[in-house]
Amino acid sequence: MNPLIFEADNLEATDRLGRALAQALPPGTTVALRGTLGSGKTRLVQAVAESLGVPAGEVVSPTFVLIHEYQGARPIYHLDAYRIADDDEFLELGPDEYFDDPQGLTFVEWADRVERCLPRQRLDVDIDPTGSTSRRFTLRPVGQTLVDVLERLREVLH
Repeated sequence: MNPLIFEADNLEATDRLGRALAQALPPGTTVALRGTLGSGKTRLVQAVAESLGVPAGEVVSPTFVLIHEYQGARPIYHLDAYRIADDDEFLELGPDEYFDDPQGLTFVEWADRVERCLPRQRLDVDIDPTGSTSRRFTLRPVGQTLVDVLERLREVLH
C-alpha cells in the first residue's frame, strides 16, 4: 500500500491532521513518530490530544520524564525514546502496558531508536520539515489492521 503523504503548510494544517487522526485511529493503536529535533512530533500529539478533550497546553514533550499519560475521551500515552540508551532500557519502562491498553492511544517519539520493541501492528509517521512551520507527514500502516484507517484519512484530508 502506498503511504499517505500530507503536506501541512502551517501549524493549523498540522492541527487538522491531528484532529483527523483522533477520529480515525481505533482504540489500542500505537503511533510511531519519527523526525528530527523540532520537526513537530509533540505538536502532532498535542493536536490529537486536544481533539480528544485534553486541555490545551497540558501535553508537553516527554523527553525528560519519558512517559506522560493524559485523560481525554480515551487515554493517551506519550512516550519518548530520545534519551533511551538501548532496547533494554526502553523495555524497563514497561511499554507493553501502554501498547496493550485496548482503549488507549500510544505515541512514541523517536520511535526509530526502539523499533524492535514496537508492536507489529502500528502506524508509522515520518515528519520532515519543509519550512519554518510547514511539514511533510508520511503515514504508513505496519501490519494489516490500520490499512483501512489510512484510506479513511485519505478521504478526510484530501
